[in-house]
Amino acid sequence: MSTAAAIAVALTFCWLGMVLAISFLEAPLKFRAPGVTQPIGLGIGRIVFRALNTIEAVFAAVIVVALATDPPPPAASVALGIAVVMLIAQLLAVRPRLTRRANAVLAGGNAPRSRVHYAYVALEAVKVVALLTGGILLLAA
Repeated sequence: MSTAAAIAVALTFCWLGMVLAISFLEAPLKFRAPGVTQPIGLGIGRIVFRALNTIEAVFAAVIVVALATDPPPPAASVALGIAVVMLIAQLLAVRPRLTRRANAVLAGGNAPRSRVHYAYVALEAVKVVALLTGGILLLAA
């Protein structure tokens, strides 16, 4: 395995682990902690997801460069490309709407529950499958 491929594999599985830990474990659990109100949970979530998305963007960029340097089998490229597209959709289409709602709640407003959150979760689920598939295909190459 080349250095570029090893970097792509390592970052793919780190990215996968971060998404699973934060989106599917930390995010739902924080609202169950004693004393965590909706505004506190939203404030924490904004900070955590901003950091996660920043790291995801860096990982995605490095993976794209690594794959361009040492192209893997097409199926691995497609799977990882899907993960990158899901991230871009989250950042450009979904996160801004979620941020507006969180800002309204944090400003003391009573914003209605947003269905946009379900879109974010759906994109996360697709991203998880794509990262797992891409990482396995990279290892098998």
